[in-house]
Amino acid sequence: MGAKQMGMAYASAATQDEWGLWNNIAGLASQQSAAASVAYEVTPTLIGANRMALSAAVPGRWGVVGAGAFRFGDQVYSEQIVSIGIAHRVGITSLGAKLNWVQYRADGFGVQSVAVIDVGGITQLTRHMSIGAYITNLTQSSFASSDSYRLPTRLVVGVNFQLTDAVIVSTELEKDLDYKPIFKAGMNYEAIKNFFIRSGFNFYPQNFYLGLGTKRKTMTVDYAVRFNHFLGSTHQIAVTIYWGKSQNK
Repeated sequence: MGAKQMGMAYASAATQDEWGLWNNIAGLASQQSAAASVAYEVTPTLIGANRMALSAAVPGRWGVVGAGAFRFGDQVYSEQIVSIGIAHRVGITSLGAKLNWVQYRADGFGVQSVAVIDVGGITQLTRHMSIGAYITNLTQSSFASSDSYRLPTRLVVGVNFQLTDAVIVSTELEKDLDYKPIFKAGMNYEAIKNFFIRSGFNFYPQNFYLGLGTKRKTMTVDYAVRFNHFLGSTHQIAVTIYWGKSQNK
């Protein structure tokens, strides 16, 4: 989740901001102000497949603590996730870990729940380049003893390039243990001060992304759209409110 990340094709493994709770948890470590975020996503051609998330990030003595909730689906089928994580920066490297309580609910099949652990890290190699990686479902948790009920385990690696003060290019490779790798690439361009234009793409499945965003001292508002040949368009809007210390640029 996160319309900024969506506008860049979710190439966010090396991105550090308040949306790290739903991407690479290590990305929370750079947060210097408290933040509360909410996002909503809708695919008009898939009724009942809307997604929403809310989260908060609070810097503390031992790092930045994040907590939030996510929901996908409708009354027939839905997925709920409650997450809490922490990220800490040591020198040029940020590390993070997250505990998720995942619940699947299907009409006529009851409710299944399981705990899942995610971990991640980001290293700022140079002023213009950073590399990040994270693993979802490190514990390979499942709803039963059979692998047929195992939740997805993914390894994600990405690199961010700060080409100029106004342009960031992000790349990412995602590998689910059960599926082919997915390559993603995105760009964030600050067209004028505090106004951003974003684009990105990925293969397998083939998707194209566009996004817009604006940032003020106490608020950011982002919008993104994904185009898919079979599903049409998917839209997401996200809002973040900041308070406390000044946020990093």
